[in-house]
Amino acid sequence: MLPLAEMACNVLETGDGREKTALSRGYAAAWFAARAEGELPTIGQAQPPLHPARPEKPALLNPRDVPRRRPGSPAGRIALLHAIAHIELNAVDLHWDIIARYTDTKMPAGFYDDWVKAADEESKHFNLLCDCLEANDSFYGDLPAHAGMWRAAEDTVDDLMGRLAVVPMVLEARGLDVTPGMIEIFSKANDVQAVEALNVIYAEEVGHVAYGSKWFHFLCGRHELDPKDVFHSLVRKYFHGALKPPFNEEKRAEAGLPPDFYWPLAEE
Repeated sequence: MLPLAEMACNVLETGDGREKTALSRGYAAAWFAARAEGELPTIGQAQPPLHPARPEKPALLNPRDVPRRRPGSPAGRIALLHAIAHIELNAVDLHWDIIARYTDTKMPAGFYDDWVKAADEESKHFNLLCDCLEANDSFYGDLPAHAGMWRAAEDTVDDLMGRLAVVPMVLEARGLDVTPGMIEIFSKANDVQAVEALNVIYAEEVGHVAYGSKWFHFLCGRHELDPKDVFHSLVRKYFHGALKPPFNEEKRAEAGLPPDFYWPLAEE
């Protein structure tokens, strides 16, 4: 079995979305099979690419140039599914990147268990959404996508606590806020397949935010830092813009994010 960091790099260096997620899920299965036998496979060291490999399509545009479509139409719902699939593919890479990028920081085995599981679930989410697109005579790559999705990874390339603060605790927490509205859009359109996919994503994303909060608090404890103060400082440093209410306070609390973490950043 390859060292985990090397597996992570192999995923990051695979461009095609279906191939990337197949590799991701295979590596995750191998990792958890070893863990079930009581083993801790080698973590190793790696040189992950600054940018993950990407398929030729979709074309990646400046966020301002991505066409806006109203989700009340079939074309608008396809565009929404495409946008979510793009987010999920980036999330696959973000979770493997956090495994490979920070191996100089000594972390417990549970850190790797959590992010391998998150990467495996994001891989499943991408495939569910691709299946939804294909059921609507579309495919991932059919429409242009947001080029700024990797910015948080670039900005926090040397800062594990910054990565935990911005990716799971801000960006993925935002997913908890907006997914119920998306489920409602597809429910009204009687798109059962999309509703089922989004319900899986919604349930599992709570865990990913929780992993971020858990390991962020772990590192704050290690360095005797106040988690709330450090979170505010890192989000102000790395996240561009204020946080946007309304917030899904119930799901955020379930994931270990209390209101005094995010409301002050929304009110600035």
